[in-house]
Amino acid sequence: MSESLEVVARHATGSHASRRLRRQGLIPIVLYGHGEKCVDLAAHREAVEAVIRHGSRVVELKGAVKTSALVRELQWDTFGNEPLHVDLIRVNASERVKVRVPVDLKGECPGQREGGVVTVLVHEVDLECTADAIPERIHALVGRLGIGGTIKVRDLDLPKGVRVLADDDETLVSCALPSKKAEEAAVVAEPELIGRKPTEEGAAAETE
Repeated sequence: MSESLEVVARHATGSHASRRLRRQGLIPIVLYGHGEKCVDLAAHREAVEAVIRHGSRVVELKGAVKTSALVRELQWDTFGNEPLHVDLIRVNASERVKVRVPVDLKGECPGQREGGVVTVLVHEVDLECTADAIPERIHALVGRLGIGGTIKVRDLDLPKGVRVLADDDETLVSCALPSKKAEEAAVVAEPELIGRKPTEEGAAAETE
């Protein structure tokens, strides 16, 4: 998914200039890549926040620069509420790129209904795909995940042409009994063992 982002050129750089821009409602941007020189830009905060809110990874820059660009990095304030800086890298729509996207659980887990706890071990995965096919997120389908089951990289629901840059055997999601219930299940056989032990010891004593 891509959308337009209107940008203007900025000539002053550095922390003081960036703070001044932010007070004016603008976000500093750096555009680089494809062997071309870096370009210092800025965009209105509302426009940048709209791109983030819509989950856009590729933007069509308008205004001072006209090109397609991938959102490479976002810097946030201390509380994670306001964007402070954006790094963009030039891309072509058909160019294969590497990006990191979140893993999202989809469906109802039968193991959870049986008292199991679903644990997401990996919250984000690195992907390789064309710039125009970057998914917002990758779905881990938990509809068949029972107690003791796992979802590995190979089990992910991937869009066509998208490749996960991780080992196929890496575990992303698991479902298991809570530790207390697991301990209780593990000692179910103990009373029998304890009940037999005196008998065996008694038999040994009688033999002696």
